[in-house]
Formats: sequence, C-alpha cells, structure tokens
Amino acid sequence: MPALLCRAAAVGRPPSGRGLRGAAVLALLPLLVLAGPAEQAVARSLAPDTASGLAEEPLRLDDAQLEPVAWDALEGWAGDDHAAAFATFRASCRPLVRTAPPAGETRPMRFALNQACRRALAAGPLAREPARRFFERHFRPLRVARLGESTGLLTGYYEPVVEGSRVPTGIFRVPIYRRPHDLVPPPDRKGPGFPNRGASQRKMPNGELVRYYDRGEILDGALDGRRLEICWIKDHGEALAIQLQGSARVRLEDGVVLRLAYDAHNGHPFVPLSRILAERNLVPRAEISARRIREWLRDNPDRLAEVRRENRSFTFFRIAGLSDEREAVGAQGVPLTPGRSIAVDDALHVYGTPFFIRSDAPAAGGDTKLDRLVIAQDTGSAIVGPARADIYWGAGAEAGRIAGRLHRAGSFAMLVPREIDPVVAGARMPLPRERPAVEEAAKAKKPAKRDARATSEAGPAAAQSGAKAERKLGRRGARSKAPVRTE
Repeated sequence: MPALLCRAAAVGRPPSGRGLRGAAVLALLPLLVLAGPAEQAVARSLAPDTASGLAEEPLRLDDAQLEPVAWDALEGWAGDDHAAAFATFRASCRPLVRTAPPAGETRPMRFALNQACRRALAAGPLAREPARRFFERHFRPLRVARLGESTGLLTGYYEPVVEGSRVPTGIFRVPIYRRPHDLVPPPDRKGPGFPNRGASQRKMPNGELVRYYDRGEILDGALDGRRLEICWIKDHGEALAIQLQGSARVRLEDGVVLRLAYDAHNGHPFVPLSRILAERNLVPRAEISARRIREWLRDNPDRLAEVRRENRSFTFFRIAGLSDEREAVGAQGVPLTPGRSIAVDDALHVYGTPFFIRSDAPAAGGDTKLDRLVIAQDTGSAIVGPARADIYWGAGAEAGRIAGRLHRAGSFAMLVPREIDPVVAGARMPLPRERPAVEEAAKAKKPAKRDARATSEAGPAAAQSGAKAERKLGRRGARSKAPVRTE
C-alpha cells in the first residue's frame, strides 16, 4: 500500500466544510478499494459516536507521512510480550477516561483513545495472546515517519540517583531550580501542559514579554535570591545529567528520597553535549557515547563551565514525591514502566498512544534487536518530530548503561483506534458516480459541434432565400386576392 503523504497528514473523518489553511487532507477514496469484507463489517459496526465527543477534525500530523499496514507486516510483532504492553496501556487509560480533556484539546486521537481505553479497563489484566488480540481488534497500525524519510530516531533515558541536600553546603553547591513565576509558555503552544519546544518568554514588571534567560545567564546568577532552589547536589556534571534525563532521585542527608520531574524549560534551543564535544574536537566523533562523555566530564572539570554554556537550554523541575518505591512519574502523571514507556513530542502525539517500534539497537537483557510495543507517557524538550521516541529504562547505574547504548534509527508504527481508522473511514465514504469514458464523451460532442457550425455557416444564405420567397409569395397573394363582398 503506498504511503499517504501530507504536509499535515490527515486520516480519519473528512473535515466538516472548514478550511485547512493549506493543509493537504488525505484522500481516502482509494482506500475503499483496499477494504475487504472485514473492513466493511467493521465500518458498519463503528458508526460515528457523537455522544463520545469524537472530533470532526481528521487525524493530522504536521510534516509526517502515514501508511496503513497489516499486522503481519510488523516484523517482531507476534513475538512481543503484549501482556506487559497492555498493562502499561491500561495505566495510561485511567487518567484518559477519568479526566476531561484539557481546554482547547481538539485532536481526534484523544477522543478515539477514550473509547479504546474504556474497553481496556473493562477487560481487566490480560495474558499475552488475549492482549495481542485486543490490540489487533481495536487498533490499526500506521507506519509514521517525517516527510521524505523512512525511519525515525530512538534514544533511551533513565532516572539518575544522586546525593543532595536541602541547604547549600561545602559539598552540595549546585542548585536544582523549580519553574520561575515569570516564565511564560510560548504563545503558539499546542496540546496540554508546558510545550517541549518554542520560545519561552519572561514577563517584565511592566507587562512586556522578552526572551527568557539562557543557561549562561542563569549560571551567572539571574535567578539568585528568588528562592527557586528545590535542593542542592554535588556538581554540574550531575546537574547536566538530570537536565538531560528530565527526572532524578535525590537522596537527602536525612535519608529521604526526593523525586524530581520535568516541569518546564527556558525555550532556548537544545544542543547535545555530544555535538559540542565532537565539533570542537574535544572527543573524536567516532568515540562519542554516553560512557565517553561521562569520562570527559570527569577528566575535564575545569572546562565543563565553558562547554555547558554552549547549550543555552535550561530545564526546570517539580517535586513529584518523597518515596523510593515506585518508578518515575512521566508528563502524563502516571508512573513509567521500564522498557515500555516512551517520551514523545506532545505537540503531535497524545499521551496513551501505543507505538510498535523496531530497531537493531541492543535492548535490556542482551537482546540484539529492539522489537516492542510501547506507550507514550512522557515528553522532553529534545524530543521533537513525528517519529522520535525516548525509551525509559528505569533508575540507577544499570538503567543508565542501557539507555546510554541506545541511539539508533528505528521504524515506528502508530496504533490508531478503529474509530479513526483510515481504511474504515474510506469504506464508509460513498463512491462518486462513474464518469463517462473520454473517447465516448468526445464522440458525443463532435456531431453537435459540426451541426452547430453548419447552421451558423448556412445562416446568412438561408435568411436571404427565405426573404425573397416571402416577397414573391406576398405579390402572388395580392394579385389573386378576391374582392370583399358586402350585402
């Protein structure tokens, strides 16, 4: 089946007469031909549910290409542990079903997931095979990639565990900041929560909005004296790791474990430390890895301040808990599942969306390939694009080792609920009336044109002949006219 390309890829219901401001809407009529009896049956059973609040807008992903595929076309799908993925999906379903969509949320995926989630919660925990059948019955896989590309990017992240203090000391000198009150989200943000991209702004006392402080300005003391410090840790290398990962466990001096989670960023572009080190020839490009970067940071503490200023992006955190018992909480507000939770671009994707990913990158347990069903539950300022995912691997050094090895291209299949299935939507659309063949239409028009031309060419002569005939007839009539008799 050919890929469905669109500047703003659209699948699902056709728009209700509203303009798309230049967005190319996917033509679904060709899909009707591809819909067999099974799809036709599903189409009849999945009539639009207006009571559920399903949006009339089609499913759209900016700068993405979407391609419906069959389940057996997903290599590695049958061998995955669908029970583990289903449990993670149900964790996302609880807030989706129990809470109303945020104000301004119009993405059809959010409303369609609500229907699938109700069925998942009603089903309860499922074993591998029943879980696989659930996904295959209620979803359609769509390969997704950026326009003009065939794969996306997979990376890994984890939750660092560091030591810290509630107050600054001679050992703990580097602050971790909460979100400042004068930090204003970008004006063109999409989706709920603080966006993971765009230019954040700073509100001045006079109400004027200006660009927010960058990393260098913050390191120079732009936020000092504002009581934004959540805690203090040992060094800037640990602080940089926490900012890159988006969460952390800070073990305080009294034994309490402080859980930190991503809350916002300053809106400046993120520049990976690996790129800085490679471009400045501080580490050979061929040697770049998470382990090699940690070694350079350890061996060059005097140059760290110089290098880290080149990444002007800065992350702010919130306290997510005071326990060491559960996993990190993602941006959706649910505990993450190691190896099954991913961070995505939340301006494009809805939390709770399942993705089947495949890569030759090594996974946990020594596996040589990564083929698994994962669930979107988190985001990050460096996670941008339709086929971009950061896989959560847990907390601590071992999780960090696994995450550091993962930086590979991978294929993405987004699982779309049947309510907005493009094949089903195409099966519901009526076929247009059959147009006449071009040759037959041309033949039908030819004689008409010839007759019209002949009539127009003969017109003047026929008119003159007719006029003469009428004059002769008039003279003959006048000579033979009988006198009127009167009595």
